[in-house]
Amino acid sequence: MQFKSLPQLLDYFKDEATGIAYYENIRWGNEPACPHCGCTNPYKTNRGWKCRDKDCHKKFTVRVGTIFENSKIPFRIWFAAIWLATEHKKGISSVQLAIDLGITQKTGWFVLHRIREMLRDKAPQMLGENKMVETDATYIGGKESNKHLRKRRSQDDKNLTNEGKPYKAKKAIIGIIERDGKVALKHVSGETTNNMVDFVKTHVPADSTIYSDEAAAYKQLKKTYKHDNVKHSLNIYVEGQVHTNTIENFWSVLKRGLYGVYHQVSDKHISRYLDEYAARFNNRTLTSNERFNQFLEDSESVLSYKELTALS
Repeated sequence: MQFKSLPQLLDYFKDEATGIAYYENIRWGNEPACPHCGCTNPYKTNRGWKCRDKDCHKKFTVRVGTIFENSKIPFRIWFAAIWLATEHKKGISSVQLAIDLGITQKTGWFVLHRIREMLRDKAPQMLGENKMVETDATYIGGKESNKHLRKRRSQDDKNLTNEGKPYKAKKAIIGIIERDGKVALKHVSGETTNNMVDFVKTHVPADSTIYSDEAAAYKQLKKTYKHDNVKHSLNIYVEGQVHTNTIENFWSVLKRGLYGVYHQVSDKHISRYLDEYAARFNNRTLTSNERFNQFLEDSESVLSYKELTALS
């Protein structure tokens, strides 16, 4: 089916059987497989499937081993949630999702985090193959000048507020982006040389062309890459091919989403939100239907509520 809008999707998945059949085709094609042992010769039962392997012989449905495992939410609602979460450029909040789909905010929050688990890149590829790459860091969090006095950093002790509570620093995010290509993101402890250089080396092959600003953390890149930087401190933002405008544009979308849609993101879950924004950006050239099916193909990843809410 070719879904060009949410109403078309909802009209097609009017009953659960249609949703099950569609997802079985996406996940298994014509070869259903037992998620417990991998046997490819199960048989159909009234409630799903059963493995023929004598050592396994377990019952299962197409939901087992996926983000839909142990969920009582119909596929129709799940598919609508995936469509909304991946079509909205800046994301959708759990409150809005709950209103749109007639579920509780708590359920909407859990559904969105499972979708982010689906969007997580399980096999990251190297960036910069025959393309110029930009790298930069940004910080997520309110400005010091906008905070109430009791929440500002104490002048006497930089680690405590003047109420004696721990000072909460901004979240540092590193990004690498190909021009006309993909992006890779990571939440790190700070904009240090080790954090910056190690992340670049993990995602960009040696001898690639890479551009950054003049931050001291990037000086070591010249040892491995064709590196140049743009002098922001001198109010120089573009020198021929040397600029970081591509990654700066991505930061603007990320921040408008985090601040305008989600408002506040915890240190514990920030990486999941980065997975969400990176997946939408990296699949932006696909049609809505292609993107929907592509994400469903990557949904074999289980995330329980207990795991999601466990203390880190």
